Amino acid sequence: MGRHGRAVKREGAKRARADELAVAAFEFLAGDPARIARFFDMTGLTIDTIRTAAQEPRFFAGVLDYVISDEPLLLAFSRERGVDPNETVAARDILMQDSRERDTP
Repeated sequence: MGRHGRAVKREGAKRARADELAVAAFEFLAGDPARIARFFDMTGLTIDTIRTAAQEPRFFAGVLDYVISDEPLLLAFSRERGVDPNETVAARDILMQDSRERDTP
């Protein structure tokens, strides 16, 4: 495999990890009634709109952005998942970049 192929494979692995962390972050929020209620309050989403919202390219980047915006929440998520908070920030950045690229014609 050439250099370019390895780089593409690494980027794919980073994206997969970012997706995994984003889903885990949403599960973390949904696993606690107070956390998910605050998420709904802050985002304007509801039980009725969450499925549609989750189909949007930026949804999971937004979930990570929400978690990152609240340091105690980020630290609690990081502890529960056993990940460095910086990895969550990097995952958000990857998903944000990917969603921007999808928006560009």
